[in-house]
Amino acid sequence: MKNKFIYSIFLFVICLSNLVGQKGNMIDVSNLPYYNFGKGVGITSPDSLFQFNIRFRIQSRFSYFKNQDDEAAFDGQVRRLRLRFDGFVGNPKFLYVLQLSFAPGDVGEITYGENLNIIRDAIVYYNASKHWNFGFGQTKLPGNRQRVNSSGALQLTDRSINNARFNIDRDFGFFINHFNDKKDQFSWNLKSAISTGDGRNYTKSPDNGLAYTSKLEILPLGKFGKDGAYFEGDQFREPTPKLMISAAYHYNHKAKRQAGVLGSELYESRNLQSIFADAILKYQGYSIMASYMNRNTSDPITMNEDGEISRVYIGHGLDFQTSYLFKNNFELIGRYSVIHPDAKIALVSPEQKQYSIGLTKYFWEHAFKVQLEASLDQLDYQNAESDENVYVRFQVEMGI
Repeated sequence: MKNKFIYSIFLFVICLSNLVGQKGNMIDVSNLPYYNFGKGVGITSPDSLFQFNIRFRIQSRFSYFKNQDDEAAFDGQVRRLRLRFDGFVGNPKFLYVLQLSFAPGDVGEITYGENLNIIRDAIVYYNASKHWNFGFGQTKLPGNRQRVNSSGALQLTDRSINNARFNIDRDFGFFINHFNDKKDQFSWNLKSAISTGDGRNYTKSPDNGLAYTSKLEILPLGKFGKDGAYFEGDQFREPTPKLMISAAYHYNHKAKRQAGVLGSELYESRNLQSIFADAILKYQGYSIMASYMNRNTSDPITMNEDGEISRVYIGHGLDFQTSYLFKNNFELIGRYSVIHPDAKIALVSPEQKQYSIGLTKYFWEHAFKVQLEASLDQLDYQNAESDENVYVRFQVEMGI
């Protein structure tokens, strides 16, 4: 019986090899695509003229809120649900990146006359050399580090209150990047963009104003392991200290929205200036981050004929965040943030402070993790009144 089984296997292998070796038969290896399982699932055509990678990400959360003078409340939602596609066409130097979002928090409320915000990224890149990269389409502007960071690579359940208030997010335009990073030597990168200044998926009235953004990154101790400057926490326990210091400037000429590329419509256009500066240090499981954000304009108030007001939020803020990753892949995180509104809007905009502490368990780096966070918000008004709001959040992130 055993010999018959072995003989059957032998005949199967012989038949299979004959099929594989004959052109025009059912199986022809030269016509089969190549598969890879690195960042997502990838397929490359047999002639290597086309590559297609697919990834997904789901982020589900449950939150408890207790705002001052309000009853306690609960909220459960799929916060993010995204599909990402990337690869090349014709030549590996010609790349594409597509990212679609489907969760309500990503797409936003459906409003009559407004575009549906499913498209997050849709951009084509040309890698001219190992140092130069050119892009055309819609993607993130080179702004503050935490915003450029994927939301799936955060230590806490969301970005800071300063990021929510001051970030410059995505826009459509031309992107130019110069990379000069080296393993253990002084390095620097320069990233720039000229964009519409109106934000993602904006197709209302065109105007004669553009936005200009530029960012300089300095890595005095060499580049981080596995691009660690753009994910939070020291996942790879850097054996030597790694530091990135960066600064960015954004000028939005004749902005039509409250935050330039984000927010409600203004009744008159404004010229907005934003400044970002941040630093991140990692070493043997420790991570320390700090950032500064600022937005300014000469006159933040716009008014229509009926006396209704739409204003630009101007002011500045600071974030400080630190963490330690234990060897069992539990991570303890703490963050302090403060926002100072400009004197021109201080009567209607309180100073805000937020204290956050979190515990994250990584099962597979940032791709599969469970997070628990508690945060306290303090709002201080000009009339000496203050509010305290609390939330506790449980979140699961999974993706490839």
